[in-house]
Amino acid sequence: MSPRVAIVGVGFTPFRSITPDVSFKEMMFEAATKAYEDAGVCPQDDIDGFVTCEEDFAHGRSIFNIHTPDNLGAVLKPIHTIPGDGIHGLIAGYMQISTGLMDIVAVESHSKASNMLTPNYLLAHALDPVYNKPLGLNPYFIAGMEMSRYLYETGTTKEHCALVAVKNRLNALLNPQAAYGERIGVDDVLSSEMMFYPLSRLDMSCPADGGIVMVLAAEEKTKALSDKPIWIRGIGWCSDTPGLETRDWGQALYARLAGEMAYKMAGIKHPRKEIDFVEIDDTFSYKELQHLEALKLCHRGEAGALVEEGATQRGGELPVNVSGGSLGVGHLVEATGLQRVLEVVLQLRGEAGKRQLPNVKVGLAQSWRGLPTNSGAVIILSNE
Repeated sequence: MSPRVAIVGVGFTPFRSITPDVSFKEMMFEAATKAYEDAGVCPQDDIDGFVTCEEDFAHGRSIFNIHTPDNLGAVLKPIHTIPGDGIHGLIAGYMQISTGLMDIVAVESHSKASNMLTPNYLLAHALDPVYNKPLGLNPYFIAGMEMSRYLYETGTTKEHCALVAVKNRLNALLNPQAAYGERIGVDDVLSSEMMFYPLSRLDMSCPADGGIVMVLAAEEKTKALSDKPIWIRGIGWCSDTPGLETRDWGQALYARLAGEMAYKMAGIKHPRKEIDFVEIDDTFSYKELQHLEALKLCHRGEAGALVEEGATQRGGELPVNVSGGSLGVGHLVEATGLQRVLEVVLQLRGEAGKRQLPNVKVGLAQSWRGLPTNSGAVIILSNE
């Protein structure tokens, strides 16, 4: 059994609001080519297995992964599809290597969200078919209800959530891959169109297209492949109840349990002190605050004050979503988690350009699979 696994190569396309000029197969091929070049591997000769993370449901087509082998260079190679977030795919690849089954694994996920003309109908189709779907409601009502409950239980304000939206869109201006960077103010967020009370338009992330591929390797292979490996120190995942009637609406239990699992594996006892920066889910502005608390990066009800004090800014005590997050980069459906990991990898390598953080050694990436799920994952990475 290999004691350690590292990310030795990454490849990605720009993240754009619409991509009429390329297909998802072309995005997959571009990201894979860049990742293999970065890792110094040949897919047919060196890579033992492949993981692709996507849900047919989100593509509006059945068995989309029949296209995957050709575009990843995985023809006649072991490959399997995980209908879940990209971090779940990284965890699957990690386990394949750590058990000794494989030495090198490539993990892929992508979004072609712009192809979907009726995404709300798709989300509604994922609701409970007996109790929820017959109501005929737009599924984003779930986010509005959860935000209301979270604000009520914690004393967090709408202004705190607006600060998240302002911060992340501003951060995205330094990310050349981001689709939604802009300079806005708290008043802009508060006065934007009310969508699902108390969730306004600028509290919500917008869809984006893009592809990401990462190459993982066992420690003995890593030594020959990379002089800048990013080591996987901890992983965790959790799927809480899918039922709207039985979930805890005020907190992200799935993130807390996934985080505890990852911290235990990484030997982290004081997350706030031992983690230098985080990339966490902000599909909606309140989610960043909710996830900060769930991951024990602050006490419950304190995340709003943390943002207000500037602690989560790029130059703050605990930088959060320096990439711009989903609010700034765009929501990449099942590839969203991989985008979080990508930023952590680039930061730990010192390759984040104008948004580079100084002297970072440990980073955390966290994902939420999105409405209407209560499913998420956490991965802790280090350059040492």
